[in-house]
Amino acid sequence: MSDLSGHPIISADSHVTEPPDTYTAHIDPAFRDRAPRLHHIDGAGDVFLIDGMKTPVPMGIVAAAGKPAEQIRIMGTRFEELHRGGWDPAARLGDQDRDGVHAEIIYPTVGMVICNHRDADYKKACFDAYNRWMAAFCAHAPHRLLGAGQTAMRSPAEGIADLEAIKALGLRGVMMPGNPVVDDYDSPAYDDFWEAAIDLGLPLSFHILTSRETSPVRGPKMNGFLAVIRGCQDIMGTLVLGGVFERHPKLRVVCVEADAGWVPHYMYRMDHAWKRHRNWLPAGQALSKLPSEYFAAGIYTTFQDDWVAFRSVDMLNWRRLMWVQSSTSGHAGKYSWCTSGISGAVI
Repeated sequence: MSDLSGHPIISADSHVTEPPDTYTAHIDPAFRDRAPRLHHIDGAGDVFLIDGMKTPVPMGIVAAAGKPAEQIRIMGTRFEELHRGGWDPAARLGDQDRDGVHAEIIYPTVGMVICNHRDADYKKACFDAYNRWMAAFCAHAPHRLLGAGQTAMRSPAEGIADLEAIKALGLRGVMMPGNPVVDDYDSPAYDDFWEAAIDLGLPLSFHILTSRETSPVRGPKMNGFLAVIRGCQDIMGTLVLGGVFERHPKLRVVCVEADAGWVPHYMYRMDHAWKRHRNWLPAGQALSKLPSEYFAAGIYTTFQDDWVAFRSVDMLNWRRLMWVQSSTSGHAGKYSWCTSGISGAVI
């Protein structure tokens, strides 16, 4: 396995391709008939059907790692054609060895879509099933397969119970849904939840595509690709300007797969807004530091090939910048372009 100036190479954001029985075999029996399941559609290939969601999840786009652009197909792919390392831990370790990666923080793929499901009870059942499957996957090599569990956040109290259950399963972090059920994440109702995450040592991650769309994409469909980071940015602003880091200075969160080149301007913009318009903040919600200071201390960002972030690295906290292997499941090919010791992970 290759090394990088004595530092291990750890991907801070990798994904699995959930196998057909991820949910059907592990979900609460009361939800088994509605569990997400793999289905073949003639002419469209294999897709995951999620009860209550109009659009299925095509397997071609969720496991396109390492493929040149001309070979990526959204539809028409069969599950057995995908990288085996997406769901087989032994194959995954072989991929890591071949590509010189020491370990990976591993997130769901279908589970990202389920984050946007409006039925919180269904979402809870799916996430509990996924956590059980992921724990078994990671148990094959817990020092190299570092799984992030999921919580439906039906309430702050249940969120704490989910954190404890995720920790007990041996998982290493938690992927949060972009939209909680109770209020929003800056509400004092979540204060005990943040402290529980700190006490348990579980980093909380906010991943792209896990916040519900609030408006249709304007212009060409590809314009939506440029907008996917907005959900993460909104959450980071909520945590900073909502005083969450003020009340919980030890809290650390990860803004996942949203790149980092935008961070210097975002911090500047928050500071400008606070200096000019801090009277907009609710009474009793004063900040004792500049918003940019909370961002720099409390928020980790991840990048794949974000050269803008490297050209502006002096304007952000590079100690909070982490490399990710790919936006899709399976191994991504070569990792040798990662040329600094910041390629780590907080988990």
